[in-house]
Amino acid sequence: MINYHTHTFRCKHAYGTDEEFVEAAIRAGFTTLGFADHCPWRFEDGHVSAMRMLPEQLAGYYASLASLRDRYADTIDIKIGLECEFSPLAAKAHDELLDSVPLDYRILAQHFLVPDKEMISVVPPTTDEKNLAFYVDTCIEALATGKYLYIAHPDIMNYVGDAAIYKKHYARLCLFLKRKNIPAEINLGGLSTGRYYPNRQFWEIVAECGCSAIIGYDAHWPKNLVETKFADLARKLAAEYSIPLIDKPMI
Repeated sequence: MINYHTHTFRCKHAYGTDEEFVEAAIRAGFTTLGFADHCPWRFEDGHVSAMRMLPEQLAGYYASLASLRDRYADTIDIKIGLECEFSPLAAKAHDELLDSVPLDYRILAQHFLVPDKEMISVVPPTTDEKNLAFYVDTCIEALATGKYLYIAHPDIMNYVGDAAIYKKHYARLCLFLKRKNIPAEINLGGLSTGRYYPNRQFWEIVAECGCSAIIGYDAHWPKNLVETKFADLARKLAAEYSIPLIDKPMI
């Protein structure tokens, strides 16, 4: 019972106190609970993101979770991380911000084709191969830095064009994951809300490439950690394709 993908109220679309998430994880029997709220970005013109914490909240985020980690140390292992986008043009400044607190880990999650001020999302259906290729290229470049524990909802890029093109590019990502021994996340947020991911087309490629997987609860409410049916569905998906699941702490 591990989960490295837990949000907090600071991202503006998750609900509950930090401690309520911890208490829910304990009730559910988790041994390790990792927080990975949406990482802050600092924009020169003062732009404020509608779906992530402010840079000024990062220190408080860490302090709150570190306090809970110490208080509950005899009951559950709490890890402190962030769910991060990657942009080559902004990587240095972004690292300087995130390195201001001693995080345990980062997970990679590309929600946008460019930093989210421009809001070019990967969610709307597209048949443009350039978008899929750019998404895969960016993920590989990010993961090659060695700064990310795993890739969250890797199948979030909603390419609905030719299946051969989908496989050509996603196979590049999966072969990279295999070489670097990086797991791909089966995202319970997608399962629980009936989204287009987890995408079976993607998980067939994962199986062919011999990658491992990890279940990410993507919890935005404490109750998400207590629900079991979606984790059971994720395990069935992995079993169906004989994909090995990470079931012990990675850090």
